[in-house]
Amino acid sequence: MNGTITILGAGNLGSSIADGLLTSAFVQPSQLILTRRHIQKIARFKEKGCITLNDNISAVEQSDIVILAVEPHHANHVLDEIKPVLVPGKHTLISVITGLPIKTIKAHTHENLSVVRAMPNTAISIRESMTCICGEEGSDAVIKTEEIFNCVGESVIIREDQMNPATALAACGIAFFLRAIRAASQGGIQIGFHADIALKIAAQTARGAATLLKQTGNHPEHEIDRVTTPMGCTIAGLNQMEHDGFSSALIKGIVTSSDKANLLYTD
Repeated sequence: MNGTITILGAGNLGSSIADGLLTSAFVQPSQLILTRRHIQKIARFKEKGCITLNDNISAVEQSDIVILAVEPHHANHVLDEIKPVLVPGKHTLISVITGLPIKTIKAHTHENLSVVRAMPNTAISIRESMTCICGEEGSDAVIKTEEIFNCVGESVIIREDQMNPATALAACGIAFFLRAIRAASQGGIQIGFHADIALKIAAQTARGAATLLKQTGNHPEHEIDRVTTPMGCTIAGLNQMEHDGFSSALIKGIVTSSDKANLLYTD
């Protein structure tokens, strides 16, 4: 890539984005600037050759693409802070802040600024993120954003009104699947495996299930039908989980997270 990327707010998600970009070699360390109020917390990036600052204005001045990754309640302040040095036609601003609309970003900066919203998850650090993107379809800004996030996982273009649901399904969703893997490993311990072996079996089985769906394009129930046999142990376990509300609990959790995402940013 030509140019420089700045990540404003290199907390958990911002740092994960940086790790993914560096691992993919999409940028060289010298092309990546990270900011954080407590700069010592991102010292490891400086050791890799990145630029680390606690000055957002200086960081934006040195960049071409700005990824806004601060907490929602800091968003307005940071946008107002960097407005004087954001240059329409030069800068592309990518926001990964939950609930922050494009129209609000432009209201705090410039109406003609190139703005895109993206919602990755923390698997971006190992180049396995699912990132949802919205913006002016076909624009250079959206194309740039796709290039960035496709090198650290997969991306999909959606409507802006779907971004908060995307937060629940993709960003929060990684925690839901991790909890399911943890529960499966605990079941493995109860039936006789040591904890490390149980976790290894559960994690690889989950990975295999996801890869199976991605590579075949089959519906989950199609693959489930291939595993279940009449009066078998798989259907017995599935039915017990459904009796105890497994699917219902997961659906309710996603809906609850989506509802909460609608409340995180207030102008």
